[in-house]
Formats: sequence, structure tokens, C-alpha cells
Amino acid sequence: MPPKRKAPAASSSTTKTPAKRRSKLAKENDITAEEEAEIQEAFALFCSTSDSETPTIRTIDIRRCLIALNAPPASNEDLQELIDIADADGEGAIDYEHFLPVAALQMNRAKNERDEEEQNEEVEKAYALFTRGEEREITIADLRRVAKELREDVPESVLRDMVREAKGGPLGAVGKEEFENVMRRAGVFS
Repeated sequence: MPPKRKAPAASSSTTKTPAKRRSKLAKENDITAEEEAEIQEAFALFCSTSDSETPTIRTIDIRRCLIALNAPPASNEDLQELIDIADADGEGAIDYEHFLPVAALQMNRAKNERDEEEQNEEVEKAYALFTRGEEREITIADLRRVAKELREDVPESVLRDMVREAKGGPLGAVGKEEFENVMRRAGVFS
């Protein structure tokens, strides 16, 4: 009878720490547990307790708190709108439950703006590959050249179809906006 194998000793380097679970508030506001922890930390930086002993931040500190989260409001009007949402009763202070939705909204806005900037940069780079960095439209000759550089044998009819698809009609050159639309339809951006 063969000897029994010993179970390998668990090493601390292979043990995973369990992922934090999202709270009900985090789920309601479409943020991760990590983002919620960031919001809690920023809230704690500006938090004060009053007679009610409920931790609050002053509405005048909301802007600084959002800056700490790398999600500052775009304008004073945006800031005032966020304050009006968070401090509907006008007391001048808000608790965590009223701050979290405002912070989550602003963080998601900032994230979407960064994503959009990254997508625009990606479109610019890809477009420049076809036009060799020149400010002009993409032609069939550009598609032919790129296919050749990639060592792809693409029939002329397919190249024409690609341009027609991008143009949404007759043959011609493809502008940057049409190129971006093709990239979106192709699923380059989720």
C-alpha cells in the first residue's frame, strides 16, 4: 500500500485575502467596495460631530472632500447643485448617508470623463496610423498600404466595402468622426 501524501503546507504568499463586499449603499450608487472605502476616508478627513453625535461634514467642505477623491466639481454651479442634493434641508451639514451618493455621482462623472479622454486619444492614434499623422481623410490607398504593412491580403472589393461602410453610402474618403463611429460599432470601445 503506497504511503499517504501529505497535504501541502499553506503558505502566506498564496493565501488570498477575501475581496471586500459592497455595502447596500455602494450597490445602490454603483460603486465598488474600494471606492466606498475611499469615500469613507475622505469623509472622515472633514468629519465633525455635533450635539447629535452623528458624524457630519459641513457643506462648505464638500468641494475639498471631492477634490480629495480626485473628482472635483467642474464649476461652482455643479458644486451648488451637489450641495442642494446632499443638504436638501439647508442645515449646512450632511451625514455620510447623504454624502456618499453625491460623492459616488461625482466620482462616476470624473471616471467617465477620463474614459472619454482616453478613447479620444486612442482614436487620434489609430487615425494617425492610417494618415501617417497628416490632417486629412483616410483613403482606399491608406487602407491598401496598412493592409500591406500588416502583410494581409485584402481584396480591393473588401477595401471598397470598408470605406462604404464607414461613409454610410458612396465611395469616398473617411473622416475622423466616421472613423470613430466605425470603431464604436466594431466594439473597440465598450
